[in-house]
Amino acid sequence: MTTAILFALLAGILVSLSRQLNGRLALSTTALIASYWNHVVGFAVLTVLGLILGGLWPEGALSAPWYAYLGGTIGVVFVASGSWLIARIGAINTAMLVIGGQMISGVLLDLARGNTENLAASAIGVTMIIAGMALTQKRD
Repeated sequence: MTTAILFALLAGILVSLSRQLNGRLALSTTALIASYWNHVVGFAVLTVLGLILGGLWPEGALSAPWYAYLGGTIGVVFVASGSWLIARIGAINTAMLVIGGQMISGVLLDLARGNTENLAASAIGVTMIIAGMALTQKRD
């Protein structure tokens, strides 16, 4: 479990760093161009890793339903919107709102699956994230 927690923390750090870098690129270009280069470079790195490690076409990949491949499209929207938001509302607000959105969708997906075990705790967590973001806003 400790290894999984450390990997999750590292992933969070890398997502934040990636958003900062893409946001900086978006300031020099546009959010769409920053997203484009993010995905081009990511594709190149994944291709090299896939060729080195193998397994680019695992058994059963072509039998997955069509909607299983929409993650890439959603990723483009996520990266482009993050690049656009960072420059406008800052890193902490972007991160907190993204996490809040993830929590809200997680709660809704759990509800859709009939998993209401931790619904109250999840709702409180979402409320606290959004309240935290509101507390960090500058007041005139």
